[in-house]
This record gives sequence, structure tokens and C-alpha cells, in this order.
Amino acid sequence: MTHRPKHILAIDGGGTSCRGRLFVAGGAVEAREGPANVFSDFEAALGRILKLIGALYDKAGLGPQGSAETVAHLGLAGVIDAAGAEAVAARLPFARTVVTSDQPTMIVGALGGRDGAVAAIGTGSFVGVQSGASVRVLGGWGLAIGDQASGAWLGRELLKHVILVGDGIEAASPLATRFLDRLNGVPGVTRFSLSARPADYGRFAPEVVAAAEEGDPLAARLMGEGADYIAAALRTLGWSAGERLCLSGGLGPAYARWLPEGITAGLAAPDGTALDGAAILARRLAENAA
Repeated sequence: MTHRPKHILAIDGGGTSCRGRLFVAGGAVEAREGPANVFSDFEAALGRILKLIGALYDKAGLGPQGSAETVAHLGLAGVIDAAGAEAVAARLPFARTVVTSDQPTMIVGALGGRDGAVAAIGTGSFVGVQSGASVRVLGGWGLAIGDQASGAWLGRELLKHVILVGDGIEAASPLATRFLDRLNGVPGVTRFSLSARPADYGRFAPEVVAAAEEGDPLAARLMGEGADYIAAALRTLGWSAGERLCLSGGLGPAYARWLPEGITAGLAAPDGTALDGAAILARRLAENAA
């Protein structure tokens, strides 16, 4: 492009909903659509993204020709490699489009575009660092092989130890005993595990956090292991104690007291959301395109 684009589009597509923000002369408009995980159902997710884009252009009073004067950054759940990103970008009509996973947009949004680190801990997890325009991410590979420290990981690890308690290999704790009774012993835990999804395990995480705060030894051990993973990921990414660190997601803040000494010195509340991060990245794209 040889001139500054007229419109800037930011989209945050997740497994629950898809949100968009379109910047036009005089302001911005926003809209929301349904789930947009392009890995689990590419065509359905793309359909919702296109519907969202149409709603944004309608709100802004722009016709189809407006897309030729738009640059866009989309951060989408389910984008795990360059091929997936290119498959989405190829179906969009903009002058210039960048598609990433939703991890960079979450990191940039939480840090407000400034340097620092983010440990995003919800049902799943990842850790990332931003330095200048560079964003590096570790984790986020799903419960089967990763998502350490996440809510799903806490729930699954809890039940693994509950089985050991039930078999008499480990000493009981109040939390383990409670879950043995609730799930009707080791056979019940086994039956639950055969069909449990990450969200099912994740529902146990608040009880693990609360039990750890009350001194339950098993719960405290699990929170400590999760915190150790966060610390190791930060070190691997080159983050140094005292630099800015945001603990985001539903469980992120719960790890503050369990992190190794010194890491929490730079703790700060997140500045914004993944949609804010997509907007920052879209604006950078527009500046480079001018």
C-alpha cells in the first residue's frame, strides 16, 4: 500500500464468542458473534467471523468497498501454525490481513503494548513475553500434553492423587478424602475420567485453590507445582524478576502467593483485553502499511 489505510479492524475470536472493533473516521464501532475456534470447526468459525465483519461494516455505514481500504489483525483461538493463519487470511477481503492465535493479542492487550510478561491461566494456560514489537509464547498446547498450572490441569492432577490415596499409596488429605467420597471411590473417579473434558476438570480448580489457602497439603503441593511451571516458563522466555508481570485469566491471580520469592515484585493488573491487544496490533499494521 502506498497510502495510509482508512479503516482499521481488530477481531478477538475465542471458543465462547468472537468480538470485533472497527475504527473509522470519527470513532469506532463494536459487535459480537458466537464461537470462533478455527481448529475445532473451521467453516463454522469463519462463517461467524464473516458475519461479525458484516455487522461491523453495517454499523459503520460502510459498503463492501470499505474492505479494500482496511487493514486487519485477527487473533483467533485454534490457529496453531502458519498454514492455519494463511487459510483464514485467504478468505478475507482486506487490503492487508494478519492472523495469529489469540495468545499474542491477549499478551499485548494485558500489557497495553508495553514490555513485560503475561501468565494467562484459565481452563488452559500459556506464558508469554513482549519486548518491543516481539512477542514470544510458551505453552497452550492443550491438556493432553500441556496446559500446566491451568484449571483443567489442577483438576486432573487432583484426581490422579485421589486415586493414589484411594489405593493407599499416598496419605489422605481433607481435599482428597472429600473427592473420594463425592465421586464414590476409585471406581467413580475412573468413570468420571473416561469422559471428562478440560472444562469438567477445570470446575474442580476453585476448590483446589480454596483448600490450598486453608492449608490442605495436597492442594498446596499442586499450587506450588503450578507456580513452579510459571516461574520456569518465565525464565525460559528471558523474563527477569522485577519486570512487569500480569497474572491473567480466571486462575492467574490465585498463583501470586505461590510464586517463588522475587517474581512477584513486578506484579501489575492487566491493562486491557485480547480485543484491545488486537486493536494495538492492527494499528501497528496500519502504520507499517502507510
